[in-house]
Amino acid sequence: MASTPQPEVLTRSQHARRARVIQAAIELATEGGYDAVQMRDVAARADVALGTVYRYFSSKDHLLAAALLEWARSLESAPAKAVAASDEPLDRLIAVIRRITRASGRAPELFAALVTAITAPDPAVSECQAEVQHIVSMVLSAPLVDVDPEIRDGVVRVLAHVWFASLLGWVNGWTQMGAVGEELEFAARLLLRD
Repeated sequence: MASTPQPEVLTRSQHARRARVIQAAIELATEGGYDAVQMRDVAARADVALGTVYRYFSSKDHLLAAALLEWARSLESAPAKAVAASDEPLDRLIAVIRRITRASGRAPELFAALVTAITAPDPAVSECQAEVQHIVSMVLSAPLVDVDPEIRDGVVRVLAHVWFASLLGWVNGWTQMGAVGEELEFAARLLLRD
């Protein structure tokens, strides 16, 4: 199977079609969750041929993982607002955690579909996984800019794991969405207490 083209090498019209495909998947997942995203329906909603969808994404999980990556990229500007809000690293971090939790809770069906896809063992998803992990680390690191780098890296690593575990618990019905933010805040307070 041929590999899918990277967004950086697409023409303007190809990039626009790829964006329409991602938007169509987001709309379908928002309406009905993971199971509602079928590649034929994505193609119809995006007004492209089914082959076009597969040109950019090798699977549904790859497509939804790319949508999560787009969502994560939108978070990269969030820490800058929180950093200016307080002088205390913990307060800044809590503000970022709350902003992310609110953003992910606005469309629970969509976010559950995105989390389900990003955890798939599909090899095409692995690049998205790595990029999302990198963005999460950057977002969590930004409010801790004045914390010792070794401590900051450890705090971010633990928080990323808590976030992932909490999201899996939520997606699998073990907890409520609000518990994700609560777990992150609890862990942040434990890790950064004096």
